[in-house]
Amino acid sequence: MARRTFTQAALGVALWMLGAALLLAVPHAARALEPPGEAPPLLEPAPAASASPAAPAAPATPPPAPPRTPREDQPPPRIGEAFDRDDALPRDARIVASYRLEAKLDAEAHRIHGKGTLIWRNASSRPTDELYFHLYLNAFKNNRSAFLRSPFGAGRSGRTARTWGYMDVSRLAVREMDGVDVWPPAGKRHGDDPDDETDVRVPLPRPVAPGETLHLDVEWTSQLPEIVERTGYSRDFHMVAQWFPKIARREADGTWAHFPFNAKGEFYADFGEYDVTLDVPEGVVVGATGALEEAQTSGGRTRVRHVARDVHDFAWTAWKGFRERGETVDGVRVRVLFPPGNDRNAEAALRAVRHGLAFLGRAYGRYPYRDLTVVHPPAHAPAAGGMEYPTLITTGGPWYTAYGSSVVERVTLHELAHQWFYGLVATNEQAFPFLDEGLATYAEARAMHALEGVGDGASLGGFEIAGHAYLRAVGVEAGHDDVIGRPAADFVSFGKMGALVYARTGTLLETLARVYGDGVDRALGRYARRYRFEHPGPKHLVAAFREVVGDDAADALSAALFEGGWVDFAVGEIDRGTRRLPAGVFDDERGRKTEEPPRGEDAEHPGRVVVYRRGTLRLPVNVDIHLEDGTRLRKRWDGRDRWHTLATEGSPPVAAVVDPDLHVLLDDDLTNNAGRRGPARVPRLVERGLYAAELLLGVVGP
Repeated sequence: MARRTFTQAALGVALWMLGAALLLAVPHAARALEPPGEAPPLLEPAPAASASPAAPAAPATPPPAPPRTPREDQPPPRIGEAFDRDDALPRDARIVASYRLEAKLDAEAHRIHGKGTLIWRNASSRPTDELYFHLYLNAFKNNRSAFLRSPFGAGRSGRTARTWGYMDVSRLAVREMDGVDVWPPAGKRHGDDPDDETDVRVPLPRPVAPGETLHLDVEWTSQLPEIVERTGYSRDFHMVAQWFPKIARREADGTWAHFPFNAKGEFYADFGEYDVTLDVPEGVVVGATGALEEAQTSGGRTRVRHVARDVHDFAWTAWKGFRERGETVDGVRVRVLFPPGNDRNAEAALRAVRHGLAFLGRAYGRYPYRDLTVVHPPAHAPAAGGMEYPTLITTGGPWYTAYGSSVVERVTLHELAHQWFYGLVATNEQAFPFLDEGLATYAEARAMHALEGVGDGASLGGFEIAGHAYLRAVGVEAGHDDVIGRPAADFVSFGKMGALVYARTGTLLETLARVYGDGVDRALGRYARRYRFEHPGPKHLVAAFREVVGDDAADALSAALFEGGWVDFAVGEIDRGTRRLPAGVFDDERGRKTEEPPRGEDAEHPGRVVVYRRGTLRLPVNVDIHLEDGTRLRKRWDGRDRWHTLATEGSPPVAAVVDPDLHVLLDDDLTNNAGRRGPARVPRLVERGLYAAELLLGVVGP
């Protein structure tokens, strides 16, 4: 009892440490038609207003409006083995939305004044007479926004701002339409929700044909809130994200993927080129998406110019207090910005990046950018930590985190994994959040295990806990409450979304990897390489699994994602196999009767073990059968039927364990995976195995 109590206490501390890491990593970190014509280069000479092309004649019968729901193209018939390697990786994205911006930070008012040009191409197959813009900062403008009307208005950060934030657009002029300012007047700046100003519909004077390019000159002001949802300010620290008017993505079929900013959702955009000049007070250290191309200081101000290509967002940070470490890792210029006194955390972040760029690059295709910036926010701005942007990620943790834990490594690896699942494979995070957060969680867990070994979750006094134990504990039970594969806004709470999208998806993929072997990682790698710089949906992921791993794995994946699929393996009856020899009156071939007296039991009759599969997921498992003479038999069951009988010969069976190697982490109840027959002596191996299973289940079970 004392030993068990001490162990439970130690494990409680370990899980608290692990929970702290994952609470930071999970909430903050816990979906083709190619029209004719190529996108213009970012810095091409702008056409004069008088040279605008004539408006095309409107069709006699306008096409029906497409439904405003997320759509995805069908996956190709086959991806092919070429995408198991980097040779087939696309070098560039198809450029759709590019930005050339200038922004000036008023550090005292926490306000940004911006202007510039958006170069947008109608990459869909249909003309459009409207545009949609995301003004994400308006989520914090007033309590009528979709974000703050939600009971989860604090968002993933868990914190509410004490100051309002907003974005005011003062001008949006279309050069190709005689320079007319098309920004809607007050009262009409909304999409489908009249009280929300994060989703803005902009009518156009004429339709824009497929393949046509617009140059839109924009001016705006962004007022930052106190940090909430990983953007804003804290004292003199600024984390500037979702800070400019951002055009929504138009799908290939002409559907606009526009939406109000929901407290449980994130972002979705087209690839483009960003050329951004930032004007900040002298002495402020800036970190930003892309590569630093120029820096000049004069008159008490510093101007820095960053350029990023083949990305779909741009974020930056500014703070006088930053310390800096730099290192080149596999040809990537890595820059770590961190607060004073956090040198060990900076080294932990670098350690994670050194490992992660290599590990994730091998698994999902090499990292294609020249730069990576890692931001560790100051202690007074923890809500800025644990977030991903193209070529810029934020990590976090107190100064003492690096002493005896791997919190910083885990958070950094999770956000780094998002450079692939969100950054390079740009799925719709509102419609299918598991395609970025779930896949990133699995990739993080694999990378973390490769970095730290068995005790990647926690290690105390020689007792080690795997990170997957935490994911299993959170994700298994939630599988009966909802399905993974639904839009972010449709989850009942962020806690439930986190349990399903992050933890259950990670546990599901780890289960499939343990059951089906390295085919799962090859399927995910093939998917990541094939759809780099594209916008795939769930069908593309399932098709990749079907191609690489097979129908059974793909069916299990689909059922678990969209049908609430679950499984519970259990050991049922264990029969010794003895039976009474014939006794009584019997007729022979001639009808003569003979009588056989009772003679006891026949010890040579085969024994029997019955195992059960409850639930809807069909997964193959091993079953270990322990015999009276101390030997062990391992048998394979395809897991397709509801129950299955395993026969034994010779020594009778006394105990059985289904899935002894714990491949099926998604198993609802691990306590019924082992069973024994009556009071017969069980080999010490089984006793120890059952004790270990009991100990594990007491800590990480559902």
